[in-house]
Amino acid sequence: MERRPELLPLPQLHAFVVLAEELHFGHAADRLGIAQPPLSQQIRRLEDKVGHALFTRPPGRVALTPAGRELLPAARHALTGLADGLAAARAAGSGRTGRLRIGFAASLAVTVLPGLLRTHRERYPGVDLDIREMTTAPQLVALRDGTIDVGLLREPPEGDPELAFRTLLTEPFVAVLPTSHPLAAHRTVALADLADSPFVLLPREAGPGLHDRITALCATAGFTPRVTQQAVEWQTVCALVETGLGVSLAPAAIRRIRLGGVAFRPLTPGDARTRVSVGRRRGDQRPLVANLLETIAVGPA
Repeated sequence: MERRPELLPLPQLHAFVVLAEELHFGHAADRLGIAQPPLSQQIRRLEDKVGHALFTRPPGRVALTPAGRELLPAARHALTGLADGLAAARAAGSGRTGRLRIGFAASLAVTVLPGLLRTHRERYPGVDLDIREMTTAPQLVALRDGTIDVGLLREPPEGDPELAFRTLLTEPFVAVLPTSHPLAAHRTVALADLADSPFVLLPREAGPGLHDRITALCATAGFTPRVTQQAVEWQTVCALVETGLGVSLAPAAIRRIRLGGVAFRPLTPGDARTRVSVGRRRGDQRPLVANLLETIAVGPA
């Protein structure tokens, strides 16, 4: 049976390294914050384990023996490795290192996401951010199964038993019109005036909450939107509107998509808003997640 190497006590190794550097029992004891007799005991115990003297002790002089010179690099390596390991463990335990997976709604890429990520990277440069563009429904699935750690999404479900959400911001809806549409000439658009226009919307399965919010707004205005085209990405929605295939309702952030044939107009009344939330799994108290939530709460530096 192969004999396992004997482990040497770390306090004895520490005492050995300090004495090897000072080559003086009094100076080494002062540096360690102990008296000379306990230091001598530590060295003797280590020598007993090694089986050889580590220091010569002629009067007034301390020197390393060949066995001591051989042990010194390994002892330093062991102590440095332990210090590095402790530092890494503390960094991981406090959320200053690790991999954080974040899902985000595409419309946030042109609004809050860049500033949020920049601030978080400045505060926690050791954290590896894995950013994934996802609509709301896939984010909910990914949060539940642990594929992502945090989601930035629109109109999350209420009362979810597995997930917790906190509102990040709200923003108004705007009408998305082809520039050829008669209402594009107006500064604002009454939602009811869109009742006869075909609509381009995100499919409900991509974002049930947002889809239902838009259809509820239309119902309040007295009509059910006649959806003739669907697209998962807002860029595609706007491109289809530009071709004249319909109109749409979108979060105001979508105005940053610049297409020459598309007009964005505020709605009247202007109280219709959409909610952007940050979501996580209930009970997830990991420092990685908590630090991101704190960054969101504090805002950009």
